[in-house]
Amino acid sequence: MPSDISLGASAGSHTPSFRFTALIVASALFMEQLDSTVLATALPTMSRSFGVSPLDMSIALTGYLLSLAVFIPASGWFADRFGARNVFCTAIATFMVGSLLCAQAPTLTFLVLARILQGMGGAMMVPVARLIILKTVPRADFVNAMAWLLVPALIGPILGPMVGGLIVTYLDWRWIFYVNIPLGIVGIALASQFIVNAREEKTEPFDFAGLVLSGVSLGSLMFAFETSGRGEASPAVAASLFGAGIISGALYIRHARRHAAPILDLSLMRIQTFRLSVIGGGFARISAGAMPFLLPMMMQLGFGFSALHSGLVTFIAAVGSMAMKAAATPILRRFGFRNTLIWNSIIASGFLALYAAFRPEWPLFLIYALLLVGGFFQSLQFTAYNTIAYADVERRRMSAATSFYTTLQQMMLSLGICVSAGALHASIMIEGRTSATLADFSVAFLTVTSISILAAIVCLRFPKGAGDDMAGRTAAPAETGH
Repeated sequence: MPSDISLGASAGSHTPSFRFTALIVASALFMEQLDSTVLATALPTMSRSFGVSPLDMSIALTGYLLSLAVFIPASGWFADRFGARNVFCTAIATFMVGSLLCAQAPTLTFLVLARILQGMGGAMMVPVARLIILKTVPRADFVNAMAWLLVPALIGPILGPMVGGLIVTYLDWRWIFYVNIPLGIVGIALASQFIVNAREEKTEPFDFAGLVLSGVSLGSLMFAFETSGRGEASPAVAASLFGAGIISGALYIRHARRHAAPILDLSLMRIQTFRLSVIGGGFARISAGAMPFLLPMMMQLGFGFSALHSGLVTFIAAVGSMAMKAAATPILRRFGFRNTLIWNSIIASGFLALYAAFRPEWPLFLIYALLLVGGFFQSLQFTAYNTIAYADVERRRMSAATSFYTTLQQMMLSLGICVSAGALHASIMIEGRTSATLADFSVAFLTVTSISILAAIVCLRFPKGAGDDMAGRTAAPAETGH
């Protein structure tokens, strides 16, 4: 088994096998992404098993993403303190236990609690994987490294809808979670053998108070969005949740200003490229979070497709995402981050608007083509955001930056489910219907499109040469030892 090394002592060193390391780490991300997309396809079938509305099943997705948002802030500290490999393997094991409990869930409430446990494992897997890359790869290789990291993770969304359709058509939906067990065992074996237990020489005391305050704030706000979006919370309950979220958030801000090493370092928002990536990427990720919820449900409830048929249709968007990975570096090198993000935001939002017009009488090849190209542009957008965010962050602050960025990323993905479910519910109620129609799904798609287009306005504020060295447009600056 590889011995421990100190990242603090070798921050500027280059790891020759970073592609191999990235692929091993990303195998666990494949498991997580497969789980999420399989579940999205199976929600209508699962709702019948639990005797609830398909719209109510959105809480199974939101509960998981909420758990990520609450526990991700601690990931950077744990990786620095106990070593990336140890934390990563423990995270996979936690995810496996949560999967077993999900498979045994007798009620929707039990399922949501088990999904929260899964989220605790996922909260450590995602940012630690990115942190290893950011701390060991030279700046000029960041775009390529991110692409290598995301390739196996993107295979999950490609296979997920088809696997989900096959499982709910020919097996029991509980096999959605059983398939994680062999994947997790392989992931732990590979990580234990090949991943270096990279850690920092010195860590600050853990910010327990900050974790509690940030967790209460994020948890209250997300549950307020989720329950009010589905119309299940009374105005008084929703207002109480919002109030608790805002008050605890304000207390956290006050706490963070006085703490030497807060769990979420708000001072990172003073860095222009990081701040703009957080804000612009947040608008874009709302639409990304809505897609796995809206598209399979529209295909099944609006088009009358089976779970398998809807999976075969919607997987094509992830194929477009895969195709983008080979094109990301040449595009960013040719046009730069600023121009790419501005125009790509407009194009990706345009495809979202087109999805609102999907109807059963459309030729399937046209739907395939639009999903394929739309997936390409949406994936290019996130590769660019995930890279430019760290353009001006010192290496010594990478752990804090990764925890902060990934927390907000997951919060926006969760908010995307809430916004789309809320728009769908509102359209149904306004029209006085008891179930969703294609017109209601169109309203939901156009709602998230109107949010997504705001990212283009934010990206106008990026400096013209931002991240040029990361895209290979200029020579990378010498390492400063930070």
